[in-house]
Amino acid sequence: MKVKLTETILRDAHQSLLATRMRTRDMIPVVEKLDQIGYFSLEMWGGATFDTCIRYLNEDPWERLRELKKHMHNTPAQMLLRGQNLVGYRHYSDDVVDKFVTKAHENGIDIFRIFDAVNDVRNMDTAIKVANREGAHVQGTVCYTISPVHTVEKFVELAKDLEQLECDSLCIKDMAGLLSPHEAHVIIKAIKKEVSLPIALHCHCTSGMAPMSYMAACEAGVDILDTALSPLSGGTSQPPTETMVASLAATPYDTGLDLRLLSEIASHFKKLKEEYRGILDPISEQIDTNVLLYQIPGGMLSNLVSQLKEQNALDKYDDVLAEMPRVRAELGYPPLVTPTSQIVGTQAVMNVLMGERYKVIPKEVKDYVRGLYGRSPAPISDEIIMKIIGDEKPITCRPADLLEPEYESLKKEAEDLGLVKKEEDVLTYILYPAIAPKFLKGETVEEILMPAATAQVAVCAPSAAIPTEFKVEVDGDVFNVKLEPKGGFVSVADAPANINVTPEFVEGAVTASMQGMVLSIEVEIGDTVAEGDTICVLEAMKMENGVHATHGGVVKKIFIADGDPVKIGDVLMAIQ
Repeated sequence: MKVKLTETILRDAHQSLLATRMRTRDMIPVVEKLDQIGYFSLEMWGGATFDTCIRYLNEDPWERLRELKKHMHNTPAQMLLRGQNLVGYRHYSDDVVDKFVTKAHENGIDIFRIFDAVNDVRNMDTAIKVANREGAHVQGTVCYTISPVHTVEKFVELAKDLEQLECDSLCIKDMAGLLSPHEAHVIIKAIKKEVSLPIALHCHCTSGMAPMSYMAACEAGVDILDTALSPLSGGTSQPPTETMVASLAATPYDTGLDLRLLSEIASHFKKLKEEYRGILDPISEQIDTNVLLYQIPGGMLSNLVSQLKEQNALDKYDDVLAEMPRVRAELGYPPLVTPTSQIVGTQAVMNVLMGERYKVIPKEVKDYVRGLYGRSPAPISDEIIMKIIGDEKPITCRPADLLEPEYESLKKEAEDLGLVKKEEDVLTYILYPAIAPKFLKGETVEEILMPAATAQVAVCAPSAAIPTEFKVEVDGDVFNVKLEPKGGFVSVADAPANINVTPEFVEGAVTASMQGMVLSIEVEIGDTVAEGDTICVLEAMKMENGVHATHGGVVKKIFIADGDPVKIGDVLMAIQ
């Protein structure tokens, strides 16, 4: 039986190895050649691409989709959709899900790979029904993981539920590279006995087992394999496309794809990889058999490294790896895939960085324990529930049933802010209300990838008016760079708001314990606060984290504003 391939080079491959930083302009030159290969599909949207486009690359993800689709005439365009989470980090109301799936299909998505982080079919139901209504191909997804409650029987049961929802195909999604050849064979055989749909297998190479598991899957009757062209394959990415094509040649599973054309396209990405070398972490490229102990997915590993670097805490990497299985077990063994990977991972990071477990608990962790992300695979103990949400009772209904329609009200909000030029802008705002306004106003500055490029900046001699904004040219691209002064005020009264000051100059300083962005300020100057009160909320590591007063007193000065970036040690407020 001929096996088909889904190519991930335009989405998951660079999400896994390059923190999703590949620009659209670097994809366009080879899309037409990719379209000639004969793939089952090109995965090129969804996952973290939406977030990264507006947060770091100053690109409109909708425009990326339209641009890529212009060059694709033979191959279906595929996206990864997180069920009721869409491409965000919370559940959205059904009317938002409906509008997003409809618009994604209108803009060019042919295949929706739809999953839920805890394998709760209730969270996939609306997205599946809308995609079916719009005439798209729906690939219902089973998230594979290992735990005392994840059994072959449970995976088969989930596959049957997805067939009942009229999915067109199934995907077994092995985010962490945990699927052994034996288990791949057993699970695919078991599902094939009960379900008539084609089956795709998506594995990461993190543990080194994926190519062997792919061969075992072929013998069990798998229909589609996810691969990545060789320059961005292996490590925390997928098995190499060229290797799988060669391995399956002259077998009953022969893909029939042209190795010469694949090699020609791979040379483009080989050169490109060097340009992005500055953000390619060696850890992400390596095989790490410790994943068999820690069970951390490919994209999560590279993001974890990036997050710890941001927090100046890369030396805590091994401690965080050891903490993750503990947190995962306490939270009912959720599969580690977005957003539960962020939920478990960020809580583990907080537990290590704070020196006390569950001293800081992000909002998303609380919402997960409340049941707002769906039913946890295993029950969460009363002790952990009490520690995280106190006396609250977790919900048992479909989480989205508690959400009132929000599209129209948020659309008006975005319009009132002057952010809407096209309907897709409304969805961008709804998905990312903290970062979308700056992007939609054109205020986002594209991230400079260093050290692959070399920049020269002319620094002015000191004068009465030292410039703080510069134009910097990097390899032919011009960037606007703003410099912020730091420190040097002798008293709180001398320091203007919205500027960084050093703690030693501020009486009653409350400082940031993590790097992030200010989402909201919960107090005003003159307010009296008690120790432990929430004074502001930071977005750090894609989670909302309350910052609590380290001591009681009166708020004398606020040095931050909504949307400001802060670093560890920055003074947020003076409470005297």
